[in-house]
Amino acid sequence: MAEVHGHEEDDEGVVAATLEYVARALVDHPDSVQVSRHPGEPRPVVRLDVHPEDIGRVIGRGGRMARAIRGVAKAAAALDDLSVHIQIGEPRDRGESRD
Repeated sequence: MAEVHGHEEDDEGVVAATLEYVARALVDHPDSVQVSRHPGEPRPVVRLDVHPEDIGRVIGRGGRMARAIRGVAKAAAALDDLSVHIQIGEPRDRGESRD
């Protein structure tokens, strides 16, 4: 069984693996692609973070690429009868405070 960031592939793990595969194929910095899973209400959140230079490639003109990526990820979720929320962005610096 494949792993995504230390989590065994289950439930939304299939979605995370799909997101990671698609994103790595699109970006110039595939080693910077990070996919994380978080509990959420009413549905879990799967977050895709990419290198700041790649955010435009992942979002696309008018958000078309982001919609397509979300569509593929939601199709993967539907195969397991899941509903997930997909977030796309740059990695957040958790050690930095905003004043």
